[in-house]
Amino acid sequence: MTNVYPHPEPQFLHFPSRRSVVHSTRGIVSCTQPLAAAAGIVILRKGGNAADAAVATAAAINVTEPGSTGIGGDMFCLYYDAKTKKVHALNGSGRSGKNVTLEQIRKDLKVKDGAIGQIPMDSVHAVTVPGAPAGWVDVVEKFGSGKVNMEEVLAPAIDLAENGFPVSELSATFWAASESMIKKQSPNGAEMLKKDPSAKDGCRAPKAGEIMKNPTIANTFKLLAKHGKKGFYEGDVAEQLIKVVSDLGGHLTLDDLKDHAETGSEPVDAISLKYTGQGIGERIEGGIELWEHPPNGQGIVALMALGILQELEKQGKIGKWSLNDHNSAKYLHATIEALRIAFADAHWFVTDPNVVKVPSAELISEKYLAERAKLFDPSKAVSAPIHGSPAHLQSDTVYFCASDSEGNAISFINSNYGGFGTAIIPKGCGFTLQNRGANFSLQKGHPNQLEPRKRPYHTIIPGLITYPKDQSLHSVYGVMGGFMQPQGHVQVLLNQEVFKLHPQAALDSPRFCIGAGMPKDDGSMTDATIYLEEGISEDVVQELRDMGHNVELLSGYGRGTFGRGQIIRQHFDDGILVWSGGSDLRGDGCSLPL
Repeated sequence: MTNVYPHPEPQFLHFPSRRSVVHSTRGIVSCTQPLAAAAGIVILRKGGNAADAAVATAAAINVTEPGSTGIGGDMFCLYYDAKTKKVHALNGSGRSGKNVTLEQIRKDLKVKDGAIGQIPMDSVHAVTVPGAPAGWVDVVEKFGSGKVNMEEVLAPAIDLAENGFPVSELSATFWAASESMIKKQSPNGAEMLKKDPSAKDGCRAPKAGEIMKNPTIANTFKLLAKHGKKGFYEGDVAEQLIKVVSDLGGHLTLDDLKDHAETGSEPVDAISLKYTGQGIGERIEGGIELWEHPPNGQGIVALMALGILQELEKQGKIGKWSLNDHNSAKYLHATIEALRIAFADAHWFVTDPNVVKVPSAELISEKYLAERAKLFDPSKAVSAPIHGSPAHLQSDTVYFCASDSEGNAISFINSNYGGFGTAIIPKGCGFTLQNRGANFSLQKGHPNQLEPRKRPYHTIIPGLITYPKDQSLHSVYGVMGGFMQPQGHVQVLLNQEVFKLHPQAALDSPRFCIGAGMPKDDGSMTDATIYLEEGISEDVVQELRDMGHNVELLSGYGRGTFGRGQIIRQHFDDGILVWSGGSDLRGDGCSLPL
């Protein structure tokens, strides 16, 4: 069996990690919340598999870190089936309503003729149908072990919500930053705040270490557990969801919710790119293969960027990087430029492929990527490519992964989009509604223009790597955080396979994030700041500036810009399966072994 981890070389100290890798032969859950990871472990102990554990973890994070994710948002996953060695993809994103037209929303938002306009992140018009509830049910039904049911899977999260949990440091920080928005966005804000008679309005954001309860989300979970999709998309939850949206001027209907329940999540074919660059093909027969979700997700950006780097090497524009080139100016410049080129295409082409044809195969073809690689200049940053580059957002998503003793693994991502989403709370339901619709374009003729019953450009992307020689699993991994996600996928992969960092060090290593200003009418960008994390040398910062990059250094809580990732990697020793997990130090979480 192809397997090269741990690396035969000693762990190089060009980047010393701050945490140890967690190893297990029975399974691991890795996520940003220790209590949520523990929920997943409970399900593995009950006989559930990686997929069952992932849904339990998703629900528990909804309770413990609602400022990042929730049942009012969307989900995507990549599931590796150890028996068949197949990668399965499930798109659990919701759509706009049947009455949501471009003309209506431009009118509601008072967008002037000739202006592109956009849907504000706090607008009720940014609410799309939540895809997560159906996604959770479908994951358990399609990929689960069959040994645990939804009531068992959701029980740990229900217990946390009903009996309370101590709030973690970063979750408390997110909560405090959004307190005023939660109170403003709907009359039901108190449901997701801590009762305090001395506080204004009698409630406030919970502080780190305080006990927080949310009995209303517990009831929502109970309805989903007992009645399946109908427990969310019909009945009390659905009626309260539509009521609060309608009261605020939105256009979703009960039929929109019922339609999603009947349609369910969409099984799709994952897309992939084989990578043999930087000597990987010489060390590993056949190289490695990165798998991503197809559009409407932005995973194609990671594939394109990786493919462009491969073509730059073939064209002689970049050489092979040594270990000492890790986070050097030449490495960062090439990777940044490859991602900028990839984003330029993605921000034009990525949309709902069920509504508009997306040329995914062509975009990741060797011929096309070789042509795009010609835009690269090794000595300077090129002007912003037409159609744009990523808009910069803080981390607003949770990514986690799980594995089991049978060799199955799942890469799972769940999101409200921006923080608490719109922070609009349906009465008695205990969750906020996402603002994913803010990613629609209000430009007529744009592939991603707002239309009825359409999925928007999606930032959340799970990642998975296999060895193409025999399709054995390399790892499941991801880096959350808006448009940081494909950038994180590329950097963490290269950290492991080019710079030989173990999973934890690959996550801990300082990263970059391409930011952006607002696009001009022609799609080009007015700004493209490159954010660098503390730990990258000042000499490198100056070299990048000399190349024409607009660089800004971030430290402290600003490091949240660079996302929060997780990795679970597989190898065999003496014929025994070993899982190796890493959890990002930028989050509150950990990797928990079974």
